[in-house]
Amino acid sequence: MRDGLSGLTLRGRAFLAAGVTAVVCSVLLGQTSLARIGVLIIALPLLSAALVGWRRHEIEVQREVAPRLVTAGQAATVRLTLAEAGRGRAGTLLVEDQIPYALGSRTRYVLTGLTRGWRRHLAYQVRSDVRGQFEIGPVTSRSTDPFGLVEVQRLHPGSQSLTVTPRTVPLPPIGLAGGWSGTGDHRPQSFASGSAEDVSVREYRRGDELRRVHWRSSARVGELMVRREEQPWEARAVVLLDTRRSAHRGRGMASSFEAAVSAAASVAAHLDQHGYTVQLVTSDGTSIPQGETLTVILERLALIQPTPRPRLDAAWSRDTSRGGLVIAVLGDSGHDDAPALRRIRHDSGAAFAIELDVSAWASARQSSAAPHGPRAGSLGWRAVTIGPRDRLDVAWRELGRSRHRAHGAVRPSATEQDGDRADRTEVGT
Repeated sequence: MRDGLSGLTLRGRAFLAAGVTAVVCSVLLGQTSLARIGVLIIALPLLSAALVGWRRHEIEVQREVAPRLVTAGQAATVRLTLAEAGRGRAGTLLVEDQIPYALGSRTRYVLTGLTRGWRRHLAYQVRSDVRGQFEIGPVTSRSTDPFGLVEVQRLHPGSQSLTVTPRTVPLPPIGLAGGWSGTGDHRPQSFASGSAEDVSVREYRRGDELRRVHWRSSARVGELMVRREEQPWEARAVVLLDTRRSAHRGRGMASSFEAAVSAAASVAAHLDQHGYTVQLVTSDGTSIPQGETLTVILERLALIQPTPRPRLDAAWSRDTSRGGLVIAVLGDSGHDDAPALRRIRHDSGAAFAIELDVSAWASARQSSAAPHGPRAGSLGWRAVTIGPRDRLDVAWRELGRSRHRAHGAVRPSATEQDGDRADRTEVGT
């Protein structure tokens, strides 16, 4: 009864006020018939409160989110199982699952025909264009009387998280050198520029066992070819993401920082697909331990935020990138960043840079405050520059071609930029 009285709606309170007013007026005016009407009006919300309290529902909630890790723009399915865990009576119940605004509108269901021991299965989809981690739940239930005089809302605890990773762009294979350690003769970097059959055999050498001869390849090329040894080679790569707040411009999803995160995720996914052991390092020196899976890297990128540190930290390169491959996604650089860029380039076996033209993301107020320093392309890096409307896959292909040119930043040509835009994802969108 206490829950029912606390859930009186505006209509129910108006009925009580009208009933009390009628009773008072009947006493002052000596009208007994008016008193009877007042008592009836007062009794109606009280009976409704007792009815709603008598239909109290104790709900057991089971929630399943599949998949728990999705890419921005991809849908996930939420399945709810609601069951009566107490002594609920028949009636109607309005249930609502609480979800963040970024995942869509709230889901509401009206459950009717409930009997003792009832159970219902519900399902709906959520989708987010914003990366991050979101909590889905808890469930709230509302029970009301037929006249709308009383409405009781109860919270049923329990929630699950959904992680939305940045959008990734499929990148074309390019020739990548550096980052190899081991003793075998089968190097997986060859998959980036050729077929699996091309890298699975080699020419016959004196001392090779005849059981390793690959007869089909030998007949095709006209000389003995043998299968390569099982390769213990390890392809190592570091993806450096510039997370400095001062190095980026724009706001929200239309900022250069979000474009950098998407580019870093695309590069990490591409390297992982071609057999590299990928390590993610941010501009403040924090990193994910080497050997972690791509899923861990994408989860880290889903939660990453700009940092206030103004300078690049290169202390990690001595141990992490010694002789390995480094691919950096950089914002705007100042003159103080030149020593760090030179050190990373010196410690790495090969250094590639995707530099964002952050001035294209900047507003009129931000452009005047943008630091301008030496770009990575002028410091020995193989670099390419991209803007908000440039396609990352085209820039990546141009980055592979830049090895045949003098050191310096290049930009994708207008002809390549005007390709099939309908089938590609633009950086920064």
